Amino acid sequence: MSQTNVARLLKQSDIAFDLLSYPVDEQDLSAQNVARKINYPLSSIFKTLVLETDQKQHVFAVISGEEELNLKAAALALSTKKVQLVPMNDLKKLTGYIRGGVAPIGAKKKFPVLLSDQVTGQPFMIISAGKRGFQIKLAPDDFLTFTNGILFTNR
Repeated sequence: MSQTNVARLLKQSDIAFDLLSYPVDEQDLSAQNVARKINYPLSSIFKTLVLETDQKQHVFAVISGEEELNLKAAALALSTKKVQLVPMNDLKKLTGYIRGGVAPIGAKKKFPVLLSDQVTGQPFMIISAGKRGFQIKLAPDDFLTFTNGILFTNR
């Protein structure tokens, strides 16, 4: 199976994970579609959004496929006044990843990671493996440890 940068980095750190693959539909890169294709509940699929704070700092916000990002909650968790989504055209330049394949691990630069507290109590979470058509399934605690992530309440 094709290795992704995310899989390689997790393996180097001895973090247990499963690499899942699915056929990509360029017209529908949604978490709902990914959940359907890999046959996991939407609540276990986590999407990665890239935010910019009012101080021009970049941050990964990782939220459940069932959630919409609450920008005020993200700003509060980051102790900043305001955050906004990074324009889609800037994703590759900032992270090295394209839409539908953005991962909070292995990006060009290390950004702080916020993880929705919706993950609490879940035995695993599934995130992009950094390439369309690939997802990584791992324990939330391992994800938080690896990324130095911060749990936040996305409400």
